[in-house]
Amino acid sequence: MTTNNDTSTSAQTQSRKAEHIRICLEEDVQCHEITNGLERYRFTHCCLPEIDRNDIDISTQFLGKSLGAPLLISSMTGGTEQAAMINRRLAEVAQVYKLAMGVGSQRVAVEKPQVADTFAMRKYAPDVLLFANLGAVQLNYKYGVEECLRVVEILEADALILHLNPLQECIQSRGDTNFHGLLDKIADVCFKMPVPVIAKEVGNGISAAMAEKLLAAGVAAIDVAGAGGTSWAKVESERADNILQRRLGRTFADWGLPTADCITNIRAIAPDVPLIASGGLRHGLDVAKAIALGADIAGLAMPFLQAAVASEAALVDLVELLIAEITTVLFCTGNANLNQLQHSDSLVQSKAM
Repeated sequence: MTTNNDTSTSAQTQSRKAEHIRICLEEDVQCHEITNGLERYRFTHCCLPEIDRNDIDISTQFLGKSLGAPLLISSMTGGTEQAAMINRRLAEVAQVYKLAMGVGSQRVAVEKPQVADTFAMRKYAPDVLLFANLGAVQLNYKYGVEECLRVVEILEADALILHLNPLQECIQSRGDTNFHGLLDKIADVCFKMPVPVIAKEVGNGISAAMAEKLLAAGVAAIDVAGAGGTSWAKVESERADNILQRRLGRTFADWGLPTADCITNIRAIAPDVPLIASGGLRHGLDVAKAIALGADIAGLAMPFLQAAVASEAALVDLVELLIAEITTVLFCTGNANLNQLQHSDSLVQSKAM
């Protein structure tokens, strides 16, 4: 039975979804003092590649599924009419180019089943690697395997993202901040789910030490989601309903681990873990650097959000540009595919740093 309290909570969650989109598009919520760390690296130019650019292959495999490019449309939204339009456009372009795609937190769909269709993108993307998404902390707030199965079912997802967002919850008014004993509950979900579980931060990064614990708990893949892009502390500061939360968000606006450091540190302790690089990636050169550092695929959110809101044509233009940028990096470093890029010495740390 739905209670008045449940209805109020779901309405608040839905309103928060709409506000997040507006703030990300209209306000300056990017990190300024901290970067993704990729600027510390550069590629060594090869003036004689000895390959035909037309023969370059940027396809790859991730969690057993083929991708046309090493790109993930990172988790963003759902739960509102605008979000449904955004997700549909993203799913359609993901299908055309065989990209991976995640959706925003599906908590609102659990609380308010009538908005589940704003996440149900399989009909638009029958062959795409799709990731369902829930906040891991909800496992401490009466959620369990049943709710995890529900969000996977809504999306007909290939994997479940459990996102970790302690800082965001601290800044968010009435945030869910009980993270006590959460690792054991994540382990239980990993053991009981029929699909792989991905641990993902939301823009503050995952350290090597935490990655070890998560992998030991049964997590199948890591999305580092490092600092350097959208600051969710800033986002929540913009929508705070009191001065304390607003100032707290500003203080921690540039908190976190740079994406590049997360990639290299996690790869050093887990050479074979499926690894997603996200957090402040804005173009194909960033993607190529992340792949060369050891990531398997790279996730972008803000560029896809801006394009999806603009038009379907803008989305196509963005994907075509990303593919051209990645291909150009491979061509100008003399690498015919992503595996060669990862095992080459093409990427070097800048001496200026």
